[in-house]
This record gives sequence, C-alpha cells and structure tokens, in this order.
Amino acid sequence: MTPTQLKAFAAIVRNGSAKAAAEELGISGAAISSHTAALRKELNDPLYHPSSSGLSFTPGGLRLAARAKELLGLQEQTRQEVLAASHGQRILRLATTSLFAEYAAPGLLELFKTRADDIEVEMSVHPGGRTDELLAAHQADVIIAPFRRLPTESFRSSQFLRYELGLVTSVNHPLTLGRSDASTLRKQTWFLGPSAVEPHGATALLLKRFAVPEKNQRIFQSHAAAISELQASKGIAILPDFRVASYVSNGSVERISAPGT
Repeated sequence: MTPTQLKAFAAIVRNGSAKAAAEELGISGAAISSHTAALRKELNDPLYHPSSSGLSFTPGGLRLAARAKELLGLQEQTRQEVLAASHGQRILRLATTSLFAEYAAPGLLELFKTRADDIEVEMSVHPGGRTDELLAAHQADVIIAPFRRLPTESFRSSQFLRYELGLVTSVNHPLTLGRSDASTLRKQTWFLGPSAVEPHGATALLLKRFAVPEKNQRIFQSHAAAISELQASKGIAILPDFRVASYVSNGSVERISAPGT
C-alpha cells in the first residue's frame, strides 16, 4: 500500500463518500476508485459497503482507517523533522486547549525557549476531548489539556498546573454588591471565549453546573474579545483565577462572589 492510497482511503472515511473524498483531494472519482481497489486487493477485504445512511465499514476497514491516519501522521512528522534537521532545528509539536493557549502558553513557552533554544515549538489548539487522538495519530508530541485517563499505557501523563476559574463582571455591576446564587447568575448574559464549546473543559462544566441556557451565552473567537465586550456591556465572563487579579487591578472588571468559584 502507498501513502497516496492511504490518503485516499482516509479522505473517504473523513467525508463519508468516495465522491466527496475525490473533491477534497482534487482528483477524479476514477482515481479514488483505483486507489480503493488496490487496497481491497492487497488486503483481501472489501473495507466498506454502500448503505442507506452512507458507507458501512467492515472491521478491517475500521482498523485500516485508524492505521491510515497514524501512518500519514508519521509521514508528515518525518517530513517536518528532516526539513528542520537540515536547518539545525528541532520541532516540538504542542497541542493544547484554547484557554491554556491564550492565558498560560505564552509565558510557559518563553521560559521553555530560554532552556532549549534549538527547539521550535509549534502550538495548535484543539478541543480537550481530541488531544489524545492527536498523540495516537502522531500529529502531536505533547498535549496540555484537562487531566483525564489516557487510553493506552504507551502515553505518559503528569499533572503540573492546577487552577480555578473565577467569575467577573463589568465595573459597578449590581452583582458585585453581594454573593450571587446560581439562579441569579444563569439569567445573566455570559460573554465567553472558545473554551465554552470544549465539552470536556472546565468552562463548559462550569456553565453546565450553573445551568446557563444557550440563549444567554455569547461566544467569541477569543477570551480577550469576550472580556472586551463585557467591559462595554452588562454580564458575566470567566477567567482563570491566576488572571483575575491583573484585570481587577487595572480597573477592567470586578470579581463576582459565587458558589463553586
């Protein structure tokens, strides 16, 4: 089997159809069929069948889908490493969540570079639930995400950063006058960053605990944008506890006293 054949099959799995896979890869349907036929012949497995809901994959097809993703990831990793080595540079691919990337990563990476200046860090942002998939597919070397039990003993994990989330609001908001209960908080407009849509993240769990309805959630492309909008409006935002003090000290926001924060 060749990388081109694996890439074609991975595209079929990703898109759910050979036609869509051909469009994504910019090749003809005949080329996709040729790559699939070669894999079926070599592996002696039909790999998938058409079904009323799209494609139905055989057990062998599902196994090939996982291996194809892993092998293609290894191929790209090797390509990048060889290219970097030719320039005397090592690459560390870091996958992390949006909250960490925005509030903690810059300082941590700067410190890391002072100790390993021959390593270039490539950071990508992903939902917390996907990060271990990136390790398995060799698309990341290190992940920083909410702690969870890893699916295989071939990975190693270490807890190194513990923090709490704090609730803040605009200056002089009535919510700052006393302790707010959950029923009051869930009625407010919440200005949120992308971490709000990461299902395994602390932000999403906090929203679920307070039962904040989706109609009261306004989600922005960055957490900084959410804080900026909060300052000009009335509502609530979420910040890592280690960043609350800096925002409060410069008069940007005020902290809310609430249960569980």
